[in-house]
Amino acid sequence: MRKQKKTRNYATMKRTLSLRDQRLKEKDRLKPKEKEKKDPSTLTEREVPQHPSCLFCQYNTQLGPPYHILVDTNFINFSIKAKLDLVQPMMDCLYVKCIPCITDYVMAEIEKLGQKYNSGSKDRQGSKI
Repeated sequence: MRKQKKTRNYATMKRTLSLRDQRLKEKDRLKPKEKEKKDPSTLTEREVPQHPSCLFCQYNTQLGPPYHILVDTNFINFSIKAKLDLVQPMMDCLYVKCIPCITDYVMAEIEKLGQKYNSGSKDRQGSKI
């Protein structure tokens, strides 16, 4: 008969006695913690971080028109698909003057996706003629 291989138990740990276990001697046991009773009538002081006064009620009162808006690639793609202008819908939504800001990374993404849009438009124009 062959001897069976023992598999390793990776998740098992060596079991240890808790310091509060009754089987330990009195001198080795951990003493129970004494909880301090708090008086509910006493006032407690807390340290709260100071926030700027311009951020009262969770919004910045120092922001004002004209708004500089960071435009994402998804916004531009949606406006192309819906055949909308970029600036006018922003102004209609916010009721103020808006200045769209497009980063270099967004321009690079648009240039990569532009090949798809250009190739599709050429095929459509060729089929009409």
